Amino acid sequence: MQYTSLYRRYRPRRFSEIRGQEHVVAALRNAVKENRVHHAYLLSGPRGTGKTTAARILAKVLNCDAPVEGEPCCLCDSCIAIETGNSFDLHELDAASNNKVDDMRDLLGKVALGTPGRTKVYLLDEVHMLTSGAENALLKTLEEPPEHVIFILATTEPHKVVETIRSRSQHLELNLLPSEDLESLVEDVVADAELQVSEEGKAHAVRAGRGSARDTLSALDRVVSGGMITDDATVQDLLIALAEKDASKALGAVSSGISRGREPRVIAEDLLSALRTAFLLKMGVPSDQIGESEVSKSQSFSDLVTPGLITKALETVGVALVDMRRAPDPRVDLEVALVRLTRQEESDQNSNQDLIQALTERVNELEQKLSSMPATAIKPSSKAKEILSKSNRTENKKEIDESNESPSQDPPPQTGQNENHDSNELLKLNDLEEAWETIIKGMSKRARSRLAASKIIEVVGNEVVIGLPNEPHRARCEELVEDIKEALSNRFSVAINLQLTVASVASIVSEDPEPKSKKVEDLEVDTTESTSAGQFEGSATDQIIKAFPGAEIIDSES
Repeated sequence: MQYTSLYRRYRPRRFSEIRGQEHVVAALRNAVKENRVHHAYLLSGPRGTGKTTAARILAKVLNCDAPVEGEPCCLCDSCIAIETGNSFDLHELDAASNNKVDDMRDLLGKVALGTPGRTKVYLLDEVHMLTSGAENALLKTLEEPPEHVIFILATTEPHKVVETIRSRSQHLELNLLPSEDLESLVEDVVADAELQVSEEGKAHAVRAGRGSARDTLSALDRVVSGGMITDDATVQDLLIALAEKDASKALGAVSSGISRGREPRVIAEDLLSALRTAFLLKMGVPSDQIGESEVSKSQSFSDLVTPGLITKALETVGVALVDMRRAPDPRVDLEVALVRLTRQEESDQNSNQDLIQALTERVNELEQKLSSMPATAIKPSSKAKEILSKSNRTENKKEIDESNESPSQDPPPQTGQNENHDSNELLKLNDLEEAWETIIKGMSKRARSRLAASKIIEVVGNEVVIGLPNEPHRARCEELVEDIKEALSNRFSVAINLQLTVASVASIVSEDPEPKSKKVEDLEVDTTESTSAGQFEGSATDQIIKAFPGAEIIDSES
């Protein structure tokens, strides 16, 4: 007799046997009980979580001869035919291999045909693989199918299903199973099938399943057949090597794992899973799919390292996994990633220590220089002067107020005046006039055009007065105030206030005592090759008629 795999032998036959998907079971069973079955369902979720199983159970109960509380009897001819795959009421189509528009048209051409049962169910698996033409062919029938037809669409990637199909279906999402449900499933299967499996083998099956019931039972099949490596501590050795930052130990763990028959990519995937577990434990949010044995292994690692190291390891190993797909020797990518991880933090610590040491020495050197310099030699910057000036003015005001209250006290020192005097000396009229043309050239084209006729009139402290020829011109230049202030501030490294005023043309356009061009009477003209013009005779009108033969006077005024 041919052996049947565990996941096929123990496939749920009723809604109540589906584990970990209570919300989906309740929605479908209640729809059957209350006669509210939708014309199209979209079942999505990771592989091995029960999408196809739920669709088959729904097809069974809709055609069952004796349904009970929304559950199929699993004894009538219709239920048995669906379980054995011989039913004319359930049509399954793999959309990954039948994704062309012709395949879809062939299927839809048979939709209206009758079947032995009450309901014809079409199950389209991996519906996100349909081509655009096939999707468009499906839309109309999916929206308004015959009364006896129900569509059930299954996919692992619902985001790739077009919105027009999702909107025409009732979407039910299936989740990965928590470790408790998988452990219960393994215990029940081992007991029912009378399998000889150790506790370590059961834990291995749950860990390998990673939330998938089908993958868990497949892993249990491997354990039963002796396909589990019981003494493989490669991942644990790698975690210890990462925590101790020992590159040689990490490379040795990879070599030992490969010598025991492990593929480099499998080692990297297991390491990535263990790092993710450690990261979740470090963040205080362990996943429900993680078994207790796996938690205990990753807990010790997470206690020894920082979240930054775990994050860096997740990124580095993830990139290595991507690179390993096309690498001629995937082992090299894994080993390089491990060397980077075991030496990166050490390098970072050394560089940080060197930086701190250099900064400490620099600060000490500056403190020594400052302590040896006289107080008068320390000249504050313009920004510091401005702050000091404001501080002095505030202090003066406070002292004046106190002196008004207590006339007998000595007058406060006038420290603000010197600072104001220094501030006024920051800008000089001559410096501004010399730099003004250069400043204008560095501005925008519009600014250069409008400021061509401008002139620096006066400088009062940090306020610059610019003269313009007339009021309309001055109004247009108001738009450039901020640009001018910025250009002046950048040039003289000081905050500048600006005032635009109207000045006479004479005050703006400077007179050149020596004209650039010579006067007309001073020009020398060579008349040796000149010819005399003919005698001008007649009126101007006559001359025009003569110049344009055929011209005619239409209207003339006497």
